[in-house]
Amino acid sequence: MSLEQANKYIVLFFTHSGAVKYRRFLNKNNIDNEMMPVPRRLSSSCGVCISFCHGDISSIITTDIEKIFKEIDGSKFEEIYTTN
Repeated sequence: MSLEQANKYIVLFFTHSGAVKYRRFLNKNNIDNEMMPVPRRLSSSCGVCISFCHGDISSIITTDIEKIFKEIDGSKFEEIYTTN
């Protein structure tokens, strides 16, 4: 996949252990990722999130995910997925 096809995503989780589990899942699928504190502009709750670049993410959504944000221009994010 070329960099032009990849989007940057930030994924929020219900629990810290869900984030750790998802990071293992991404690593197993050879998707580079970074675990980091949740940016304040995305959530006021404490916790960690996972940041990564990828194309179509529909096949890598799991039950541990609370929300997914797509980076728009480096400082703005659009919520593209939330658990019902």
